[in-house]
Amino acid sequence: MTRPATTIDVAAAAQRAAALCVDRKAHDVVVLNLKPLTDMTDYFVIASGTSDTHVRSVAEHVATELKKEGVTVYHIEGLTQGRWVLLDYVDFVVHIFHPTLRAFYQLERLWGDAEVTAVGTATVG
Repeated sequence: MTRPATTIDVAAAAQRAAALCVDRKAHDVVVLNLKPLTDMTDYFVIASGTSDTHVRSVAEHVATELKKEGVTVYHIEGLTQGRWVLLDYVDFVVHIFHPTLRAFYQLERLWGDAEVTAVGTATVG
């Protein structure tokens, strides 16, 4: 897959996506910098929802708000099921998980060499 020509600041867009996850009360939101590790993508944004409905809501919010800002998603996977939604922006990928799937796939562990930036998290209660 070739990357489209882009004029956006990819790091800022990934951080914005992470902030949008927090806006919808996603938990454990992190941004992984993959640039030194792979050519596949530059950043992963990883977040957890509390239910299938919450995961879908967070994903829809991120896609809608970024589109308003001129950042359009290239591909979406898993939105119907809501267990693990992947929003592929080519230069960054947003993963929103149901907590059980996040624990199972452990992307942070798989990409353990990546620089991790925690994003302000929603509090429960």
